[in-house]
Amino acid sequence: MRVKGGNVSKKRHKKVLKLVKGHRAGAGKIITSAMQSMMKALRYAYRHRREKKREFRRLWITRINAAARMNGLSYSQLINGLKLADIDINRKMLSDLAISDPATFSNIVNVAKEKLASLKATA
Repeated sequence: MRVKGGNVSKKRHKKVLKLVKGHRAGAGKIITSAMQSMMKALRYAYRHRREKKREFRRLWITRINAAARMNGLSYSQLINGLKLADIDINRKMLSDLAISDPATFSNIVNVAKEKLASLKATA
């Protein structure tokens, strides 16, 4: 008596069809199309998990730049001033401060400005 993989195949197919539920046309119903659709979707998901990190950093930098310019500095000058002042704060926290607590952000910008001014005075 030979063994056929009916139950195993059915389980595997159900698992794939569950993952592609909601995909358009045959990609959500036909197993061969569903397999291709699933593999493509998983590749996109993998890639976009990495892209998300880049996009958030860009967003934070844009927000910091806007807030810094309102306080009279550009983004690059602010970051340079913070490095000179040995203030180690990441861009996510700076962006959050710029939105939620502008007064504290202004204080940080003023410290950076003072360091930049003292650097110019010595040069």
